[in-house]
Amino acid sequence: MIDPIKFINPAKDSSAALMEAAYRASIEVWICTPADLQANGGNAGVIASKVIPQPWVKIESPQNISLNKFHCIWMRKDPPVDEAFLYATHLLEVAEREGVLVLNKPSSLRAWNEKLGALRFSQLMAPTLVASRVDELKKFAEDHGEVVLKPLGGKGGQGVIRVANNAPGIQAILELVTLQETLPVMMQKFLAKVSEGDKRILLVNGDPLGAINRKPKKGDFRSNLALGGEAQATELSNRELEICEKLAPSLRSEGLFFVGIDVIGGMLSEINVTSPTGIREVEKLMKIPLADLVIKKLLDNFS
Repeated sequence: MIDPIKFINPAKDSSAALMEAAYRASIEVWICTPADLQANGGNAGVIASKVIPQPWVKIESPQNISLNKFHCIWMRKDPPVDEAFLYATHLLEVAEREGVLVLNKPSSLRAWNEKLGALRFSQLMAPTLVASRVDELKKFAEDHGEVVLKPLGGKGGQGVIRVANNAPGIQAILELVTLQETLPVMMQKFLAKVSEGDKRILLVNGDPLGAINRKPKKGDFRSNLALGGEAQATELSNRELEICEKLAPSLRSEGLFFVGIDVIGGMLSEINVTSPTGIREVEKLMKIPLADLVIKKLLDNFS
């Protein structure tokens, strides 16, 4: 389950890489969007199209199929996690109750906000406050000097702001981002080491199988590739391996099969569970057939 196929760039998109790897493993690949889900009484179904992703992409005529006809359904719809996304997870749970493997687990997609989910491991993070009250946010900024503001529903670095505690407009900024103290935001101590890069580590069933370093473009502190960050080859430090090891039991127990975590200067920043990216960059820079390794791990669930 993905965004409309016309928006998928096969040269860069992780969903495309996974579809191609599944096809190489002789797995039938079908696509749909959340809008294609339906339920007739207690029977969940979908209007889906079988595809041949290599060469990109041949799409067959859509068919109305029961979800329980599939062995595995992979939910890789990009944020926002809005009403449509949440309702899709509920419909997918109907298939899950009938024995279909749904990745990532629908209840965990709802529970693990990509900013707030990391708070489960706050001891691994930079100092962090989530709040709506301007006075509380200002005090946190005063205590930590330079801070970063993140909208809880953002993606790809959009809306992330770096601000100094003595910035003359900080009161107005905080009023704006909290919608006049009605919406919580995340504030974190700014980590100067972000200039050296922000590591995206891809974990499959809790195991780190690939990583890249994303270096901010000149004049920006955000390292997201969608905002012009540069992908670089990298190796994982002992600290980064330790972070992965501490996260693994929770990821496995909660059905978070494919996850991308972000680490800056040895500090956990985010846990991305909806549609983590980076497969193409890992494959290119690290010379790892990552998509094929992911599919092999998936097939291990059925062996």
